[in-house]
Amino acid sequence: MANIEIPVSVLNLAPIREGEGSKQAIDAMVELAQATEQMGYKRYWIAEHHNTPTLVSSATAMLIKHTLEHTKKIKVGSGGIMLPNHAPLVVAEQFGTMATIYPNRVDLGLGRAPGTDMMTASALRRSHSDSVHTFPEDVKALLTYFGPLEKQNYVKAYPGVDTNIPVYILGSSTDSAYLAAELGLPYVFASHFAPRYMEEAIAIYRKRFKPSEYLDKPYMMVCLNVIAAESDEEAKLEKTTMQQFFLNVVRGTQSPLKPPVENLDHIWSPAEKEMANSMSSVTLLGSKDSIRDQLTAFQDHYNVDEIMAVSYIYDREKQKRSYEIFKEVIDGR
Repeated sequence: MANIEIPVSVLNLAPIREGEGSKQAIDAMVELAQATEQMGYKRYWIAEHHNTPTLVSSATAMLIKHTLEHTKKIKVGSGGIMLPNHAPLVVAEQFGTMATIYPNRVDLGLGRAPGTDMMTASALRRSHSDSVHTFPEDVKALLTYFGPLEKQNYVKAYPGVDTNIPVYILGSSTDSAYLAAELGLPYVFASHFAPRYMEEAIAIYRKRFKPSEYLDKPYMMVCLNVIAAESDEEAKLEKTTMQQFFLNVVRGTQSPLKPPVENLDHIWSPAEKEMANSMSSVTLLGSKDSIRDQLTAFQDHYNVDEIMAVSYIYDREKQKRSYEIFKEVIDGR
């Protein structure tokens, strides 16, 4: 069986499972990092979300440090750090410190959304004048902080100078595609929850890309949902955990990650079903053969440079198995 030549990585929002608490969610995050490192995944990114009792990914830099400490070689980073919430200098110092302790293992994915509701965003803000509109300048400031000493301004990040931490632009619309292309940075599209603009954003990024000191040609990553199991039937059952996760988002409710259910029709309305399913429409689902067919079709159409998989699966061992099956498809096993 021919392998599909593409690096694969992991995104984790660090959800709390039903019946568990924050400590178990953090332990599960580390366990999955260790398991996927053994499988040969390239990088492991942790999200940033605030005021969300069902996710423990608020202090993202601390979780990255904790994961680096308990793994050996996998790259660990942010998917992403939401820049409106942070002073670039503080981000540069935190990530510069981690890159000093764990050289060549730290990634910095950057997002322009606050990763929360507007009241919480206001509580997080450095000042009321800060907004998504400063995102391009904030990204440029970070690139300078991580660069060589001779390109620094008066204010410098120590540690941070000359660490050359790889910076990635994250997006769920077309806005960030223009910025990533203009700055010559790798671009990561959030197809796992906002697939609507994926095709357009990929096209914009590739068409407008300007070579830079960081990258000589476009590097397109796509994050998508992967629910792999021993059979299509089992995968469809496990998918109901993800569907309940997105129903949470649609309803604005705060339920932990729930076990799979046989039938969702008594849980959601037709309108809720349509909304939840549209958010998760870019999903690789099924047995190894099904995943291979779907991934081949996806790559025939988009030909992306790297895939980042997120798997909302309640049972930890089945979640690990899902990542294992996906990697076996990639490796042609």
